[in-house]
Amino acid sequence: MKTDMFSSLKVIHGAARSTALSVAASMVIAAAFAAPVSTFAATPATTAKTSKHAKAAKKPAAATAAAKPVAAAGDDAPRAGVKRKRVTYTSNGRHHSVMRRVAYEPRQPTVGQAFGLHETPDALMLRSSVAYVIDQNSGESLFDKNSRAVVPIASITKLMTAMVVLDSKEPMTDQIEVTDEDRDYEKNTGSRLSVGSVLSREDMLHIALMASENRAAASLSRYFPGGRPAFLAAMNAKAKQLGMTDTHFENPTGLTSQNVSSARDLVKMVNAAYQYPMIRKFSTDHSYEVYTGKRSLAYNSTNALVRNPTWDIGLQKTGFINEAGECLVMQATIHGRPMIIVLLDSSGKYSRFADATRLRTWLDNGGDQPRITSADAGGPGT
Repeated sequence: MKTDMFSSLKVIHGAARSTALSVAASMVIAAAFAAPVSTFAATPATTAKTSKHAKAAKKPAAATAAAKPVAAAGDDAPRAGVKRKRVTYTSNGRHHSVMRRVAYEPRQPTVGQAFGLHETPDALMLRSSVAYVIDQNSGESLFDKNSRAVVPIASITKLMTAMVVLDSKEPMTDQIEVTDEDRDYEKNTGSRLSVGSVLSREDMLHIALMASENRAAASLSRYFPGGRPAFLAAMNAKAKQLGMTDTHFENPTGLTSQNVSSARDLVKMVNAAYQYPMIRKFSTDHSYEVYTGKRSLAYNSTNALVRNPTWDIGLQKTGFINEAGECLVMQATIHGRPMIIVLLDSSGKYSRFADATRLRTWLDNGGDQPRITSADAGGPGT
């Protein structure tokens, strides 16, 4: 009697479990396909099956195109993370999986956004919360938006790194090896320079300036006489020497929000870096190839404007971390007049370049009068 009852319970339990799994599978599939477009990007309509593991289904070309946000010319949506979530369920004794891609997550506000710098109006409607343009020869301020604000500067830092390397007078042919100490443990960014790569000091400096290679900059600081602590001390001493009172450096790469400065200070740094022929040449190169001892790597400039023949750029450096937004500094000659342009905390990947173009167009049209914002001049603003 007990044996018969136990067998019946097993049958009922098995049937219930099978039903529950089928219902769960149906709910998962329904959720995957019924989710609103605003929540999920395109999801494959079918999932290919294998005997042991499910293969990822290929997205149709049309669905892929529809899933990507379309940006205006010269602009781009802010960088944001895209999470992928794998949903696994069991049906009829087989495992199945569906990969869903969650839509863009909002980026954390930059320091400039947190302090309301983007609310400052300007006549050109720039996407950068900080903008400063001066005549390099006379020092005359031509465009000024929040130039005194102290904000993170990301890889603009590498201009100071380059000056300290060159000031050391260490042989540029010395071989420098990338080690674990050069990895980014704060932002956990990657690098094409694997641990064990060996380059000359000159090649390291070249790709640090042109392609903003972080491990190259980190390695250069470690090979400085006295090591990285002495290098950082030299960076801050150089800033003080240049009269950069709003500036402080905590690392040689810029991968920290503690590397801060103001646009007014950065004009001083750009002007000083412009006096180094090697910095001018390396920062404005279009591309460069290095051999690491393991393989050859081809690098390209992070600044698209250096490949634009209508621009006459004598020095440039880009930068980005979440806290700093998109940054750009340049020395450029416009109508025979050398200018220094500083753009910080721009809100889109390509908008810093669009802002530089807007400023240049304004200068091309005569720059009718200097533009000084209320945040810096106490006036009505522009």
